[in-house]
Amino acid sequence: MSSFLNSSIGKKFLMSLSGLFLLSFLLVHLILNSFILFDNTGELFNQAAHFMAANPIIKVVEPVLAIGFILHILYAIILTLHNLTTRPVGYNKQKQAHASSWSSRNMFVLGLVVLTFLVIHVANFFWKIKFTGHELLEHGMVGEVENTYLLVTTFFIDWWWIVAVYVIGSVALGLHLYHSIWAAFQTLGLSNQLWRRRLNRFGLLVSILIAGGFAVIPLWVKISSLL
Repeated sequence: MSSFLNSSIGKKFLMSLSGLFLLSFLLVHLILNSFILFDNTGELFNQAAHFMAANPIIKVVEPVLAIGFILHILYAIILTLHNLTTRPVGYNKQKQAHASSWSSRNMFVLGLVVLTFLVIHVANFFWKIKFTGHELLEHGMVGEVENTYLLVTTFFIDWWWIVAVYVIGSVALGLHLYHSIWAAFQTLGLSNQLWRRRLNRFGLLVSILIAGGFAVIPLWVKISSLL
């Protein structure tokens, strides 16, 4: 078992499992964030955010999620370095360009952009909500329910660069997902010539949904504030 996990295919297997787990988190997170679009009072989003923060299941999932992110990033780095060191001398980049998509050839770069986006997101929102607190969270609190809506929307309204980071990060995430979804199923042995096309379409649909959703939210908030 240890020899399998230490092999290249074993590392791809673990990276695929962690990636699909993170995909489920992204979908849940997008649903929660989308409440911002449907209720400009913030009550719906605040209640949902409070439920997620107080839910004991989520408290258990959070460290598992963090481990999943770390494993996914770690194995991505290991596999990238392995591919670079084992690539034949005189590798023909032109042939590679015709044989694969741009996103598949730049998965590591896209991953770094997504990681940068994630760090900024955690520093501006998650860290303040979970640990340090912020005056905006306390403004208009109802009982124990913090005003998470005010914190998020104020940052989007006041800082153009945060909106830009979210849009760029969302596009990079979409491109990353487009290749990685079908590749993960293929690595897990759940793909063949017929299902490859179906999974490719599924990956395209999911990547557009997630990337578009995360990009639309800050743009909607910022544009609405200008009208």
